[in-house]
Amino acid sequence: MDESQIVDIWTVFKDNIDKKNIEVVAERYVEVCADYGADDEHFKNALGNCNDLDNAINYYLDVDNDSYDDEEEDW
Repeated sequence: MDESQIVDIWTVFKDNIDKKNIEVVAERYVEVCADYGADDEHFKNALGNCNDLDNAINYYLDVDNDSYDDEEEDW
């Protein structure tokens, strides 16, 4: 899954998502994209198209970076 697919699919569905749930749905969407092969570089390239998607991608990338940092501290 590449960055254009990430953005295109999100754009198709975002207008039909209840605004009070959009943050949770966006975060779950990013997780599903990652499960289907989108990597950090694809997510970074998808930034700048939608604030809700950007927030979810940034959250996902921070979670990855934080868990990596925690592992290093255990050494």
